[in-house]
Amino acid sequence: MALFDIFKKKKTQPETSPEEASSLSAGLQKTKEGFMGKLSRAVAGRSTVDAEVLDELEEALVASDVGVDTTVEIIERIEARIKRDKYVNTSELQGVLRDEIVALLEQSSFEDDIKEVAGPYVLMVVGVNGVGKTTTIGKLAAKLTRLGKKVYIGAADTFRAAAIDQLEVWAQRAGAVLVKQQMGSDPASVAFDTLQSAVAGGADVVIIDTAGRLHNKVGLMNELSKIRSVMAKVIPDAPHEVMLVLDGSTGQNAFEQAKEFTAATKVNSLAITKLDGTAKGGVVIGISHRFRVPVRWIGVGEGIDDLRVFDRREFVETLFS
Repeated sequence: MALFDIFKKKKTQPETSPEEASSLSAGLQKTKEGFMGKLSRAVAGRSTVDAEVLDELEEALVASDVGVDTTVEIIERIEARIKRDKYVNTSELQGVLRDEIVALLEQSSFEDDIKEVAGPYVLMVVGVNGVGKTTTIGKLAAKLTRLGKKVYIGAADTFRAAAIDQLEVWAQRAGAVLVKQQMGSDPASVAFDTLQSAVAGGADVVIIDTAGRLHNKVGLMNELSKIRSVMAKVIPDAPHEVMLVLDGSTGQNAFEQAKEFTAATKVNSLAITKLDGTAKGGVVIGISHRFRVPVRWIGVGEGIDDLRVFDRREFVETLFS
């Protein structure tokens, strides 16, 4: 089986409903206000895009937590566009900027990277404590069970009793099967048991929660490698996906977490949460581009339906709307 329709928007799916568009716009309101406000100030009173306007635009992008490397590339793309088209005025700049951001995100597209697997699809979720990892797992499990998929969740964050309890509540709410052991148990053992149970129970999807202590703890990163190795003993190519959950409101700290986790384990997807409470939504653009890892989910609210499949064009259009 593949990783289902909800993991990507297929051409056969209907367009985003007005209600969904309104929800996304509301969830990104703070980022929109901050980003567009800075952009407007950058071009105020000017008719042509000159070096001074580009300097102002660069400052606006960096201030929106797009990141220095990504900002530099965006500015270089705009300069190349101006050189090619000979003349771009400030009224056209917004459209040019929108096009170039979409083009950057397209380079990190995941649409052709959904694996077909014979048995349960195994998703390993990583990230530091407090980023919304457990909530994201619960919301994702609920979406899957709504589609009629049988979901098993492994509570491999055994260092915090609260994490296991919270995951149990979400599993019950989602109608998923939770596999857990006592607090302090070997996380790899929990992952092993979860996969064995999932195979025996005919699961469609297995989601493995992992510990989220500070990202600069070498022991934690080694533990993630151990979990991967143990899971492969049950399902040889597991995990099929390692998803890093980041808190969008932390700005540049999210970049540091992405740097540490991508260096320690093979992260191949991102979920960026809490975008509704921050003006730092530019991190979605910067992190995806810098680490060449696709964003698959964004969190724009507390509700179960506020975990949204990331559509790069929809995201950028919403920012510029």
